[in-house]
Amino acid sequence: MPKEIRFGAFVREVNSRHRYLSYNHVTPKPIIDDNGESVPYHAPKFKLRTGVAFRLIQPYVQVRLVDQIRAVLPLALYLVLFQIIVLRSDVADAWIISGGLVAVILGLMFFMEGLRVGLMPFGEALGSSLPTRAKLPVVLTVAFLLGIGVTFAEPAIGALKAAGTIVSVKSAPYLYTLLNDWSEVLVLGVGIGVGAAAVVGTLRFLYDWSLKPLIYMTLIPTISLTLYISLNPELSKILGLAWDCGAVTTGPVTVPLVLSLGIGIAAAAGKGGDGMSGFGIVTLASLFPILTVMGLAIYVHSVTTPEEIIAAAHVSKAGVDILPWFDKTPWVEAITGLRAIVPLVLFLFLVMRFVLKEKLKQPGNIAYGISLSVIGMIIFNLGLTYGLSKLGAQSGSIVPAAFTTISGIDSSPLYNWLTGLMIAIAFAWILGFGATLAEPALNALGITVQSLTNGAFKKSTLMYAVSFGVGCGIAIGVAKIIFNIPIAWLLIPGYLSALVLTWFSNEEYVNVAWDSAGVTTGPVTVPLVLSMGLGFGNAVDAIEGFGILSMASIGPIISVLSVGIWVQWKVSRHHRKYDESHHIGKLAKQAITPLNQTKSS
Repeated sequence: MPKEIRFGAFVREVNSRHRYLSYNHVTPKPIIDDNGESVPYHAPKFKLRTGVAFRLIQPYVQVRLVDQIRAVLPLALYLVLFQIIVLRSDVADAWIISGGLVAVILGLMFFMEGLRVGLMPFGEALGSSLPTRAKLPVVLTVAFLLGIGVTFAEPAIGALKAAGTIVSVKSAPYLYTLLNDWSEVLVLGVGIGVGAAAVVGTLRFLYDWSLKPLIYMTLIPTISLTLYISLNPELSKILGLAWDCGAVTTGPVTVPLVLSLGIGIAAAAGKGGDGMSGFGIVTLASLFPILTVMGLAIYVHSVTTPEEIIAAAHVSKAGVDILPWFDKTPWVEAITGLRAIVPLVLFLFLVMRFVLKEKLKQPGNIAYGISLSVIGMIIFNLGLTYGLSKLGAQSGSIVPAAFTTISGIDSSPLYNWLTGLMIAIAFAWILGFGATLAEPALNALGITVQSLTNGAFKKSTLMYAVSFGVGCGIAIGVAKIIFNIPIAWLLIPGYLSALVLTWFSNEEYVNVAWDSAGVTTGPVTVPLVLSMGLGFGNAVDAIEGFGILSMASIGPIISVLSVGIWVQWKVSRHHRKYDESHHIGKLAKQAITPLNQTKSS
């Protein structure tokens, strides 16, 4: 609690120890040359003692470090304590995982700061200048290419590639080849989906399109393709991956850069004043990649057979003992980090220089930010390899010991089947609920929604609705792995329910609900949940462990739409009561007026 003091004492303390200096004492004396003109003054470089510099930098670093610690540490502690206390199992390679988690924290701190200082100014400059300097086809082309570039720069994309090493080629050959042989094409396909979403989202900003028809037009072919693929026994194993790719795309790079470009274009066109104009593009960036990945899977199915994939995998594994230097740690992480950031920066620079014909403002700051982004991405990739993915896979492989026999874990199953199953489901639900509630992006979304709805949809209500939906989605995803439920049986009814709720919801709640699925999948949650699902799948001998992220996306859409309809009903009931009371008051006034006139006469 702050200490209360008298105002007079406050004024006395504020005015004490002040030293007044003349302006002439802190400015150099003017120097006049032989022609009687003043010589320009060039100030020397500002120098600070080490201690003073540290005190200045400390708050700057501390705030950014604490943000990432809050995002990573609670999840890691939850997994470790659950494993030790509930599952009675020690954490293997604890020191390596600890070092990896520290690398994740530091990498995210550097990357997010570099994104803010170096990359975000590019997006803002493009959004404000591009519509005035180029025609609409050029603008849409830049938006499309930017969508592809930001996908490669997403930190969570590395987790998607790393998942390929866990998939069994015999159990799911098409899933294996997509994540290994076609991994770069897979990420490119996801990027094309994000680029198409950026184009449609930009057009929506310009022409003020409603989000509802866009959702219907996107989901109908997506669900149709899902039904088609689910009828093929081999190809159906990629459905979990395809729907999970939609969740991976909406991370800390894609959303700010693409959104700032779209809103800037709308503002430059004079149509950016609507408070809801920023919503919707995250939804499209989640749905379009699902279509492109399923399309890629159908193409791969048409050009190769499962037998050919299995044979090629055996040949490649035979020569895996001798890896080239660029495929070994830490070089592979460094090359991946450079490849993710540098092409995106070059593209943005070329657009600024040759399309907009503008010079970079504050190039030193931007170079500093880009350097931080590259360094952060490399450190994050190392932490992903040795920290998040390792911890998630280990936790996922041990949790099934609560209800089934796992090799290497003594006295498994630890509990009877029903109790152990409930523990596993509760573990997944708490993980999803807690991770989502701690997301900084969800807090920011809650503040925005509360402001836009004039307090009708409170921030706390939105945060709990989204967290509850994610928790239920992850729990259902784990149940899908345990009972080997086809993902189509869960996704199609879920999204059909979301479409029905969308039909009955207001536009503003539709925007919020469908975008809320994107804020739940951050750079920490995605690798952790992805590796946990794959580890879980291996432990229970499931064919594949994908699908948890897709269920974590549909859960909050349904929960927020349901709460939105309830809020709409409350507001309409309040208005109806007000109108009724106002109407009764008018009738009473009309009845009293003749009576008063009679009395007066």
